Amino acid sequence: MAYFLRYLDRPIFRKMRKTSILFVLSCFFLVLACSKNSDDTPEEESIPIDKSANLLGTGDSANDLLSNDKFTRLKIELAYVTGFRPTSSAINAFVDYIEGHTFKQNIELIYNELPSPAKETLTLQEIAKLESDNRTVYNDGETLGIYIYFADAPADDDDEEEGLVTLGAVYRNTSMVIHEETVKRFAGLSSFITVADVENATINHEFGHLFGLVNLGSDQVNDHEDPEAESHCVVTGCLMRAELQFTASQLTARSSQTGDLSELQSACSLSGHSVLKMLEQTTAKGLGTAPDLDSECILDLQANGGR
Repeated sequence: MAYFLRYLDRPIFRKMRKTSILFVLSCFFLVLACSKNSDDTPEEESIPIDKSANLLGTGDSANDLLSNDKFTRLKIELAYVTGFRPTSSAINAFVDYIEGHTFKQNIELIYNELPSPAKETLTLQEIAKLESDNRTVYNDGETLGIYIYFADAPADDDDEEEGLVTLGAVYRNTSMVIHEETVKRFAGLSSFITVADVENATINHEFGHLFGLVNLGSDQVNDHEDPEAESHCVVTGCLMRAELQFTASQLTARSSQTGDLSELQSACSLSGHSVLKMLEQTTAKGLGTAPDLDSECILDLQANGGR
């Protein structure tokens, strides 16, 4: 044994031991370096999202939606409470509506299923808070982000005895809510109207306001704004003419960049009774669907960069 130890103490073996130690130390420092790089990666990826461009007033992004000057792509987040996902036929018709009036051909839909907020009714401030907590799609490069929330509760200020029942509302330049629970209930009141029909009319009307209609970001070529219903069309048969639930304050679109949700107001709250009546009239005429925009509204969109 002593001979073996003296043998290992020869210069060649002492050199091998030094080499082994250096190798082990090199591996150790390499592992440390890799661990440090791994820890640094999340910090590099957690870049804060600039949400300010999506917190403006209704109609402020009309030209961005209609033209391809700044944004060539459109990403729409369809956030819905479990059990209240919009129908495929209504969403397909909605995409056709966008393609028919804008130059956006690259449109992506993102479905985001959410738990119920467990509210009997929802105020606009509560809807905006839910958006803040759950929205994932914002403007990014050449992509314009849109958020639509399909709620399982009616609007807080509905009054069925007075005929004030809200199907949908817009409250920011890229934000709107559809009260899907109310949509389903109202569709059930008619034997001729489907849920998809009511959804389609509501979504398209409210999105018309994001297009800047009427006189809400897309200037009028000819005067056709209803003097008794600000931001709505006076032309008979136009989608933007539907009667509304509104007050004078609700028709003022405000920016909410300050984060003060108490100042948030809707530019439009679409009445359920009016939409049902409108759809029944078009069905009686054999049209079967909600009306499209009239020639005056289309002229306004074309003047602001649309088709």
